[in-house]
Amino acid sequence: MTAKITEKMRFSPSFEYIDNGIEHGVLSPFETKEIILKKNETIAEGFKPLSGDIRMLKDVPVKLRDGVTIYTDIYLPVTEEKVPVLIAWSPYGKSAGTAPRYKNLFNMLGMGNHWNSGLTKFEAPDPDYWVAKGYAVANPDMRGIAHSEGNTTMLGTQEAQDGYDLIEWLAAQEWSNGKTALTGTSYLAFSQWYIAAEQPPHLTVINPTEGLADGYRDLAFIGGIPDKNFIERLQVNHVSATGAQREDLTKEMDAYPLADAEIWQDKIADPSKITVPAFVIASYSNTLHTMGTFRSWRTLGSQEKWLRIHDRQEWPYYYDEKNIEELRRFFDYYLLGKDNDWPATPAVRYSLIDFQGGNQTDIPAETFPPVASKLKRYYLNGLSRTLQESKLPNDIPVKYTTEALPGRASFQITFDQDTQFVGYPKAELFMEADGYTDMDVYVWVQKLDKFGNVLSEFVVPNHGAALQDFTQEGASALRYKGVWGRLRASMRHFDNQLTTDEIPAYSFDRVEKLIQGKIVELDIVLSPMGLSYQAGETLRMVVSTKDELGSVMPGTPGSTPDNKGAHILHTGGEYSSYLQLPLLSE
Repeated sequence: MTAKITEKMRFSPSFEYIDNGIEHGVLSPFETKEIILKKNETIAEGFKPLSGDIRMLKDVPVKLRDGVTIYTDIYLPVTEEKVPVLIAWSPYGKSAGTAPRYKNLFNMLGMGNHWNSGLTKFEAPDPDYWVAKGYAVANPDMRGIAHSEGNTTMLGTQEAQDGYDLIEWLAAQEWSNGKTALTGTSYLAFSQWYIAAEQPPHLTVINPTEGLADGYRDLAFIGGIPDKNFIERLQVNHVSATGAQREDLTKEMDAYPLADAEIWQDKIADPSKITVPAFVIASYSNTLHTMGTFRSWRTLGSQEKWLRIHDRQEWPYYYDEKNIEELRRFFDYYLLGKDNDWPATPAVRYSLIDFQGGNQTDIPAETFPPVASKLKRYYLNGLSRTLQESKLPNDIPVKYTTEALPGRASFQITFDQDTQFVGYPKAELFMEADGYTDMDVYVWVQKLDKFGNVLSEFVVPNHGAALQDFTQEGASALRYKGVWGRLRASMRHFDNQLTTDEIPAYSFDRVEKLIQGKIVELDIVLSPMGLSYQAGETLRMVVSTKDELGSVMPGTPGSTPDNKGAHILHTGGEYSSYLQLPLLSE
């Protein structure tokens, strides 16, 4: 049966699939067949030659439980031995490794394309490497993509059930040893939360490398503020050669603006149902995936689980040679039964970012945050515009307009000794709107050097002029600028089951408009952090009327705030706004 939730979905026509052997890669023309790709063969110009022979099963049909047929490419060693399979689940085109859009993207990031064979599905493992190490790689075109039948859905039960069916089909093939893994970054990571929660019997391990976990909170309505821009960019990947329809999240945002709608409830991952071993990769800097990755880690049901927090963007991390070798140790242990030292890997390894070339990485811990992190409050002083350890005795309001520059108010503290913060921060702000019934509030925690300069760092290899332009007020996933969070004031109602003093959570199931002259308490969840400050350096907290970080990737606008009139931020007495930070004690 097709998942019942599809009856609630809103659909639009899929984009046209151009099957010319260029647009979607040199191997995209549809034909079910077997090919032997030979050692030293070059799939396309600019990619590395194959390191060995590969048996490719092309456009293999797989029938799902409701009778829909999807197609997958499978890359295998030329051997009689049975092998495990790595699965790359996404809508990004199983043959698109050589597609111009991905070649251009990796060139823009400064990675080039020489690091992979051209068989690599976007954000997926490179079959050339893994086949040589005794693995198969399956690159499916999910429901509705290219020649696969059915209508494309995005996040939730339908994808989860389809992934389950593919896993069980792959495990039953004559070349399979019955063990499977899900791996990949971004879409290929967040799909893992949903598929693995279905508990396919032959899913052995997962490796989510930075993936959101809630279609409402992490993508469509971050902080309750609607943002269609990046979703529209994602949905152009929903291409069909069969006239399929695609689930249109922008239509669903209009039809279902609150999170208690069935459509959004179905897009909340439940990692507590995941029981297989998990090697989870996160960073502080990914403004699309960080919140969901850490939330999933906190609730993950797996008894055997590892978290590594790195200091780069997901793609340079995932394709780094040393990181691939480490991932192979994880897979070798569980999928090939090799007696290596993987179980001795620290449960948590975190990073400390200093923005000046001195990042500390792979710091071992038993938990995140580490047990030495203690929550500390820094209170806002509206008179001196500082952050301080004690409350002001009386309220000093700070007022700024939403309709003229600067449209923000900031507060600073300069540390007199080396200070480190690791864990979950938040901002508790007492605010009111003057002249409007709502507020979109954006919070940003920065680091300033001893000269007062705002610091940031690129997390991709390219630091050139064009990327400077894109990332100055946007492309936030490519340049880390500090801790961030946002909240629409009318959506401030807590989810009382999930909220803690450390990490606020919101129900997003009601709209509570503001009343002129009434102060409201906004408890704003901020992105997880690992920041180090040397003596003489400054932490700056910015409270803004606009999305100063910008959108996730170049060429896409950030969220559009709904702000008018003025904002008033209260900073003392019974309205003592504060920034709560996880101070790492010695």
